[in-house]
Amino acid sequence: MGLFDSVMGALGSAAGGSNGGGQQDLMGLVVGLLGQLQGQGGQDGLAALVSKFQQGGLGEIVGSWVSTGKNLPISTDQLSSVLGQDTVAGLAQKAGMGQGDLLGQLTQLLPQVVDKLTPNGQLPQGGGLGDVAGLLGGLGGLFRK
Repeated sequence: MGLFDSVMGALGSAAGGSNGGGQQDLMGLVVGLLGQLQGQGGQDGLAALVSKFQQGGLGEIVGSWVSTGKNLPISTDQLSSVLGQDTVAGLAQKAGMGQGDLLGQLTQLLPQVVDKLTPNGQLPQGGGLGDVAGLLGGLGGLFRK
């Protein structure tokens, strides 16, 4: 069982069981994306994602998500450019939705996820995504309204 499967199973438990849709499915895609990025450039998934944004000229936007201040918005075009067409197409296929719909939802969710995973305004130290419980603890608030 891979990282994605482990985290998805735990996400289902943390959210009170798998409901097969909604924000939990998108959260699973984000966690899967972080797992996919893990190891790129010797970085953990979150650091690799931040690095992609910085290399794509969107360092100020992703920096606002990491910092303790207000999160700057991101457009669907900006997000698509940073993630790349192949990644967006793969995520949309996994989600069973169109790329535009997926990007629209991710522009709302991704800033929250990065913000929750960096509560002290900086990337966590220690390498890897950390333990699953820590990851889920950081993301738990996103399931509550």
